[in-house]
Amino acid sequence: MGKSRLLVVEDDLDIGNMLKIYFSGLGFDVDVAVRGSDALEKTKQVLPHLIVLDIMLPDIDGYEVCRNLRTNMRTSHIPVIFLTQKDERSDKLQGLELGADDYITKPFDIEELKLRVQGAIRRAERESLTDPRSGLPAGRLIEEQLRRIIREQDWALIDARVNHFEPFKDVYGFVAGDDVLRFTAMLIGEVVDELGTASDFIGHAGGDNFIIITKAEKAAAIRERLKARFNEEVQTHYNFMDRQQGFITAPAADGTTTKVPFMTLSVGVVSPLEHSFADIREITELAAEARRQDTPPAGKTG
Repeated sequence: MGKSRLLVVEDDLDIGNMLKIYFSGLGFDVDVAVRGSDALEKTKQVLPHLIVLDIMLPDIDGYEVCRNLRTNMRTSHIPVIFLTQKDERSDKLQGLELGADDYITKPFDIEELKLRVQGAIRRAERESLTDPRSGLPAGRLIEEQLRRIIREQDWALIDARVNHFEPFKDVYGFVAGDDVLRFTAMLIGEVVDELGTASDFIGHAGGDNFIIITKAEKAAAIRERLKARFNEEVQTHYNFMDRQQGFITAPAADGTTTKVPFMTLSVGVVSPLEHSFADIREITELAAEARRQDTPPAGKTG
């Protein structure tokens, strides 16, 4: 499993730096924002697994930041722990009403904050809310979105899968494999930001499989841009020698080795414009079949 990403939103530089040093020492990947607007921008660029959010900020307050996160389809699942100097019951209730997962009052016990952070992240993973590698919505949250769209008309489901991922992981190791999954999640986010809508949903369905729910008219452009960028940019995950020869040599089931092409992305699209769906299983099955038809033949890299 890769590092959990933590975003600390705190305008007190001493506290922000202290939390960055402490949680980095525990193996977290920590980023710090001193303004609410910066926090929203950072969250848009790379999804954190959890946000520690101060209420008193120099631009917009923590309540507004939390409200923005909870009303955005892409960030509504991220656990939030409020950090505040206030100890008023009404302030705590306001934070919890906005969807905060927890709160802790300054001055705080750093060990207590650590336990609350770890507990919130474990809880989100245990309840199938997020994938621990990408930080994207998983299991139950994906299912909720599928149940929502089946009652609507203007949508498309994009099913994307990384080809040749397992042989790559066998050769380069699971840490490099997790890096590819995080790269894929980040790339999908960039493409959807560029070509999709603010209400689009991105999920990690498991392993090397991702989904996007967007408007029907946006799907084709997202699909083509995603495939082109992935097939080009994923090559940075290979070493120089493999890039020069254009393939990797991976172990085969019979004990020999085999040449494996570079990873590519297969992408399938379904929408109610072409199909009618009786239940959410039909949506995922038809999308998976469309994606399988997009898979390059064995030995091909395009």
